[in-house]
Amino acid sequence: MNAPIRVEALKLSRSPVGVIGTLALLLGTVALLCGITVALTNGQSDLVAKMGPAATRDWAGLLSAAAQITSAGGLLGFGTVLAWMFGREFADRTVSALFALPVGRGRIALAKIAVYLIWVVAVSLLLGLALLVLGGAFGYGRPDAEVWAGLGRQWALGALTGAIAMPVAWVVTLTRSLLAGVGAVIGVVVLTQVAVLAGAGGAMPPAAPALWAMSRGTEVSVGQLAVALVCAAAFVALTWASWARLQLNR
Repeated sequence: MNAPIRVEALKLSRSPVGVIGTLALLLGTVALLCGITVALTNGQSDLVAKMGPAATRDWAGLLSAAAQITSAGGLLGFGTVLAWMFGREFADRTVSALFALPVGRGRIALAKIAVYLIWVVAVSLLLGLALLVLGGAFGYGRPDAEVWAGLGRQWALGALTGAIAMPVAWVVTLTRSLLAGVGAVIGVVVLTQVAVLAGAGGAMPPAAPALWAMSRGTEVSVGQLAVALVCAAAFVALTWASWARLQLNR
């Protein structure tokens, strides 16, 4: 299994999609947080009304804003990279070459997912470090226990957000279309936002991680988070099964 993982890691690290996706998630989030902080400093009342708990110039406001950005932007960024990791084989017509390898297609799919999840965790950790630097640069003081707990939730939110994008891999496999995967990413983002506005809360698995992080764990139970992870695991299994039965004559 090590060889397929190394190959998939090399594909991701050397691809423009992987590099741009990483920079967009990190630098894009930092840029948005800086813009929000500048706007709050200038006293823009319309932004204050929209941001809610994030409309404060302190650690709590910074973490709340980061959670809001990650819940939507992170899902879009993670899902797009995942769609590319699976869809490139069909878009570049390299999928036929996989049938000549001594490694089964199911194991290749699992290697793609493993590399993707490692990348998601790494990006989430780097984003947490970036938030520490931002908080210090903005003069928010030394992080206390509550701030460290918030940073932990932010890291967990990033990891969970990457996990709930897993249906995208299955959609790409079924349709053999990269564009269908991107459409699935947008669909998951829209579904999550609609679920939040409709008041479904943690009962809707795609929305559970974001609500858990933004409410500091008060509005979503551990069981609801577990359901989100189970759903992600189910789509991992579906994707593996689809790749294991993959055929060229379709």
